[in-house]
Amino acid sequence: MLLTAPRGASFTLTLPDEEATLRFATDLAGALEPGDLVTLSGDLGAGKTTLARALIRHLAGDETIEVPSPTFTFVQNYELPRFTLVHADLYRVGSAAELAELGFDDVPDAAVVLIEWPDRAAAALPADRLDIAFTLAPGTGPNVRQVRYTGYGAFAARAERIALMRGFIDEAGFGETQRRRMQGDASTRIFERLTTGNRTTVLMNAPRRPDGPPVRDGKPYSAIAHLAEDIVPYIALAAGLRRIDLSAPEILHADLDQGLILMEDLGDERIVSGNPPAPVEMRYATAVDLLASLHARNLPNRLPVTSALDYGLPRYDIGAFLIEAELLLDWYLVNAGAPVGEAARAAFVTLWRNALEPAMEAPATWVLRDYHSPNLLWLPQREGIARIGLVDFQDALIGPAAYDVASLLQDARVDVPEDMEMNLLGRYVRARLVHDRSFDTGGFTLLYATLAAQRATKILGIFARLQRRDGKPQYLRHMPRLWGYLQRSLAHPALAALKGWYAVNVPSPDGL
Repeated sequence: MLLTAPRGASFTLTLPDEEATLRFATDLAGALEPGDLVTLSGDLGAGKTTLARALIRHLAGDETIEVPSPTFTFVQNYELPRFTLVHADLYRVGSAAELAELGFDDVPDAAVVLIEWPDRAAAALPADRLDIAFTLAPGTGPNVRQVRYTGYGAFAARAERIALMRGFIDEAGFGETQRRRMQGDASTRIFERLTTGNRTTVLMNAPRRPDGPPVRDGKPYSAIAHLAEDIVPYIALAAGLRRIDLSAPEILHADLDQGLILMEDLGDERIVSGNPPAPVEMRYATAVDLLASLHARNLPNRLPVTSALDYGLPRYDIGAFLIEAELLLDWYLVNAGAPVGEAARAAFVTLWRNALEPAMEAPATWVLRDYHSPNLLWLPQREGIARIGLVDFQDALIGPAAYDVASLLQDARVDVPEDMEMNLLGRYVRARLVHDRSFDTGGFTLLYATLAAQRATKILGIFARLQRRDGKPQYLRHMPRLWGYLQRSLAHPALAALKGWYAVNVPSPDGL
């Protein structure tokens, strides 16, 4: 039940037994992010430590981990897979001034902090937090607890999301499943794996993307680049891909308004193996065959979503290509301490506009747009190209076929050796010639080099942005690989002018 709270959103629920407490702990675990503060209040024996123990064990993935009450130690630290968690009990703290003596000033910014008896330090609590208050329920049994949880500040929307997701899961008939958050990537979406007996499904939590600030012609970047703002494109593309016998997830239940999808679980096996991951050439070959088959089809521009709604794929227009390329200027070069002036920017845009003219005139098809190893699963129990499981296609557009081929064969996160790249590119061309003897091999090769260079340019900017704006420096390790791909692509004779601009204005990522 939603209640009102000053500057926040508040919900109540009843926990009739320990199993319900464990379920609430999994609901809470899925909502936590590094840097969060959660407070637990209530009388002695009300259930604070029970919830904390269930939450920590769930996050640890170990139901046997020892989780003592920190009443006497004040603070317990846990190094968990997703973040460090600090569990504190302030029952014996006399004032907020004592927190520094307990080491709170040294808690890492990325840690999740779980505090029991927060009233002892109420003046020191930040505005953005989740408060969970427990009360006993007299006359209803010794184990029954009433819980009121309130999200304050930036946590208000996430508190509401906890309740929405629980209602969605229950409505879909999966209320008794075990939930486990899946490893994320650069996306803002959150995925969880739900397990019931031997069956698993995947829950996608993707609230509508808010518009960012206007960057050109009164439009935000997402609108110019045609990024999906809700789950409608995902549902449309999933069904469209399945209709042509490709292995996109089956949508089991969805809430279009709230951005929630329950879908088929295609597993975790990918087209790469090892550590660090390396391409499995046979699997990459199958992924190439899938693209050749897809691009040989006459595909619709509009796809049904419901009986009353359809979705039109946007065109990969010159505005989208250019604003993506300009990420290099706005983020990579700034991060490298080498920003360019207006004249150099104008020259960059003109060079790219000219280079992309053939892409604007090329035959158009579905561009899945992120067709690379993180989003391609291996399904050995299926046959042919259906062995490639497809996910993360919500940003698909209508555009040149070469884009997805470049995305695969110059994989931003995996070293694809140049000889393998050329062999697989040849495999794609031969497959296209089987379907169409007039297929323009030379024109396609130029498009491949051009779009590979554009994509490497874009991703260098994106990874710099992830580091500079979002505090995710781990993506910088991919920069040298992208730089190498960029040099390969710019070596095409038709891109000589662009290559010259990069040589003068773009430093290598070695020093980043």
